[in-house]
Amino acid sequence: TKMENISTGDTICSPENIVELEPLKLPSPVMAEALHPKNRADEDKLSGALHKLLDEDPTYVLERNTETHETVLWGMGHVHLAIAIAKLKNRYNVEVETSIPKITYRETIIGRGDARYRHKKQSGGAGQFGEVALRVEPLPTGGGFEFVSEVVGGAIPSQFLPSCEKGIEKSLAAGPIAGYKVVDVKATVYDGKHHPVDSKDIAFQAAAANAFKDAMQQAKPVLLEPIMLIKVRVPDRFTGDVIGDLNTRRGRILGMDNEGSVSVISANVPLVEVQTYSPELRSMTGGRGVFSLRFDHYSELPQHLVAGVVAKSKEED
Repeated sequence: TKMENISTGDTICSPENIVELEPLKLPSPVMAEALHPKNRADEDKLSGALHKLLDEDPTYVLERNTETHETVLWGMGHVHLAIAIAKLKNRYNVEVETSIPKITYRETIIGRGDARYRHKKQSGGAGQFGEVALRVEPLPTGGGFEFVSEVVGGAIPSQFLPSCEKGIEKSLAAGPIAGYKVVDVKATVYDGKHHPVDSKDIAFQAAAANAFKDAMQQAKPVLLEPIMLIKVRVPDRFTGDVIGDLNTRRGRILGMDNEGSVSVISANVPLVEVQTYSPELRSMTGGRGVFSLRFDHYSELPQHLVAGVVAKSKEED
């Protein structure tokens, strides 16, 4: 009998003797490729084919990156991903081109900024008027975004304060350095002006958004890059080579443990430095090294690398 709706890791048993085995502990994927169908008409077909691949091999992980607009497939290494791409072509008739996934950087500030902006439009009929003064300051890592109003005396009518917040939140989508999402910033609106007829929601949204952008420019904006936690397991004789190599990748060694004749090296390393680490570790250790990788935190990108990231961001736009 053909069985439907069954996946890898499910338990098959008799109805008279129901048993459920512990689910398989799947290893985390360590390498990713962005997939681009050669024929744009195949986009829907690609999505369906990928989900079928994941059903038969759950060690693949599929990610749709809404920031970079890329379909990203994670696997256990270069060969594992190559098998998936071959199956897409041979079994599902979907040909794809691959690329290294784009990095989702972040932007924040390390200083303070203060700005005032007046939005004024007059074109025959009803006009638009709103003026907002605000300051920005950094929040601790993971603080997200905080909006505060210190407006007194009705300089900005209370019904327009949500408009100010909305305008600023829209501006968080694209920072001043390279257009990446802004994080860990506090914005305090403390003054403004309004017009009894021409002040409206859209005017205060625009005024607050532009004041925020101007204040951000003053507040020492910086780029943040994703930092991964990597754990590398290698025979002892390769330990020195692996540590030296991680150092060249701007890695920071966190510790080392020994399990018999195997060294387990833990380090923080920027994602951009380990996107092709799987084949490189295999080459370095003669296929004897394995590693795990997961996101850990964001950290400030060294200044000498900023221009390259900005240039690449402009190319991608």
